[in-house]
Amino acid sequence: MDYKVYQITKKEMFRYAAVYILADVLISLLFYRSVLAAVVFLPGICFFFREVRRELAKKRRKQLERGFLVGMRCVSTALTAGYSVENAFTQAYEELQKLYSEKEPVLQEFRRIRVGILLNRTMEELLSDLAQRSGVEDIEIFSEVFETARRTGGDLIAIIRSTTASVSQKEETRQEIEICLSAKKMEQNIMSLIPCLLIAYVGLASPGFLDVMYQNSAGIAVMSICLGVYVFAFLMGRKIEMLIISKAVGVPVTFEKVDYIRIGSYTKKIIEFPDFKDYADCTAVIRRC
Repeated sequence: MDYKVYQITKKEMFRYAAVYILADVLISLLFYRSVLAAVVFLPGICFFFREVRRELAKKRRKQLERGFLVGMRCVSTALTAGYSVENAFTQAYEELQKLYSEKEPVLQEFRRIRVGILLNRTMEELLSDLAQRSGVEDIEIFSEVFETARRTGGDLIAIIRSTTASVSQKEETRQEIEICLSAKKMEQNIMSLIPCLLIAYVGLASPGFLDVMYQNSAGIAVMSICLGVYVFAFLMGRKIEMLIISKAVGVPVTFEKVDYIRIGSYTKKIIEFPDFKDYADCTAVIRRC
């Protein structure tokens, strides 16, 4: 499964198409009082589906990322208990079965790893394949760390534990930021609805008051500009929210007072300091909100 591309199902296609058509008709009636405008905006459904696929793919990657973190904790616990790496991943799969349903991406991927182990594929190959398909930075980092640690003979248990701790703190930071922004997101959603609600209220409370905006080209142009500003403000609000989250969690990890750009990346540390075996003192992600 390629997590970078989302294949939308027929059920989802009909559901989102109905949502778009309903929104299209409502906006056309509010801003133009014309069903013809809804027909003009209908081709926008192609861009809408592109955004829907992008958001659904992002949501699925986030599910995989959070599930993979839980899986890494299980692997770390199994390694501490004395299991080999391969048996640790098998044990983690059995633990994940108790936590997730069969449709969860992380359970499917750990099952894939388990089958690959039975087929005598190397762990480096299995994790590299998952990293390439997932498009999740944390998984890519873990794959690089694991492969480098195997090649250089580092303390694999300590490396996995430290990497898991670093990724955990990154996820905790992201969740804290999302909690901080939840009230602002609610305010944005409410403010986004106010223009439409005001137009609807005026149209119902004072019929004919806005007729001048719908019966001549100047009024239609003004309403078109208002609609454009409305859509631009909504999209910019979403963009600013994503920039705040990405900037806050994009703080480099520090290894012995040396900053590295990629969060949680221990690869450079292993390459530059091959004799360093204990990674427990690696500084975690600096929190910034």
